[in-house]
Amino acid sequence: MHKDELLELHEQMVIIMEYFEELEQVDEDLFAQYEEIDVTPEDVHMSKSEHKHAVFVLGNALANAMSEDEFSDAGRVGKRMKELAEDAENKL
Repeated sequence: MHKDELLELHEQMVIIMEYFEELEQVDEDLFAQYEEIDVTPEDVHMSKSEHKHAVFVLGNALANAMSEDEFSDAGRVGKRMKELAEDAENKL
C-alpha cells in the first residue's frame, strides 16, 4: 500500500472513530491508546511506518467497539489488529 492510500485509510478510520465517540454506550477510554501515539491523518510528515502503526492501533480499538466478545468476528479482527500494531511498533 502506498503512503497516500494509507493516509486515506487512516482518515476514513478516524471518521468511524468519531462516530463511535458520539455513542453513549461506548467506553470513553476505548481510543486512548490511539490518541496517545499522536499520529493523525493530517501528519503527512510522519513516516509510513508510524501511520501503519496508528492504523493498526485504531483498527484494534474499532474492532473492540464493534465486538460482543473476543470470539465474535469483530473480536477476532481486534485481536489480529492488536498483534499487527505490536509488530508495527517494534519496527519503528
